[in-house]
Amino acid sequence: MPMDERLIEAVTRIADALERLAPAPPAAVDLSLADAFVWQPEQGQLFPVKRVAAVPLELLQGIERQKSILLDNTTRFARGFPANNAMLWGARGMGKSSLVKGVHAKINEEIPHSLVLIEIHREDIATLPELLRRIRDQSRRCLIFCDDLSFEREDTDYKALKSMLEGGIEGRPEHVLFYATSNRRHLMPRDMIENERATAINPSEAIEEKVSLSDRFGLWIGFHNCDQETFFAMVEAYAAAYRLPIEREALRAEAVEWSVTRGARSGRVAWQFIQDLAGRLGVRGV
Repeated sequence: MPMDERLIEAVTRIADALERLAPAPPAAVDLSLADAFVWQPEQGQLFPVKRVAAVPLELLQGIERQKSILLDNTTRFARGFPANNAMLWGARGMGKSSLVKGVHAKINEEIPHSLVLIEIHREDIATLPELLRRIRDQSRRCLIFCDDLSFEREDTDYKALKSMLEGGIEGRPEHVLFYATSNRRHLMPRDMIENERATAINPSEAIEEKVSLSDRFGLWIGFHNCDQETFFAMVEAYAAAYRLPIEREALRAEAVEWSVTRGARSGRVAWQFIQDLAGRLGVRGV
């Protein structure tokens, strides 16, 4: 066999071997499979979630104003009108993530299959540009959701989020919104902000880039610790939904004891109390 033919044959075998070793291209996105997905960047895939773990919106008590604001904003978006990205920040256990999932469920109940919920984990925020590329040409309206979002010192992942929210040459697709929850108003520890101010030559410029991230959310919705009456309203709403056979005064007394042992009053504490009480009373879930 002539040298040229042997060389061509060898190069062809090498090319075939490299092609077999190369990872397969990601499968096309099919958002018709479900109304909710989880983004898995390692596989470049959106995995469908058949049933979202959501609390019915009407059971969320003590956050009526927050419910109204987020429901109105999300409904406009689902109907094809302009809407804002939203940051839900504040006290732990007061229903921030439950509200996002509850609003999504409520809207799809009223306008079937109008809105896709896509969960992205905090540690995957840097892959937001790739996620947007995967869904940019989709027709369904998408709500990207990150629960418990925050950034630490030397963390640069926030830059991907800033570009997605407001900036970047491609911009955010019109059919995509971003919702996040956080215990921090500015998405970073207060001591980090104070340290930046104290050590910088120009304090305002030193923190502007990071603090301005929260400014890029059109909606800031605050959640605050609840008082005892609000806590009772939460407990009683859950108890009514479960149809628990217990008198109101006994329910309140047990709820107070439970909250004292937890050292807090919140929607999460109320839900945990009802789960325990329903189990003790032999009542199954809602």
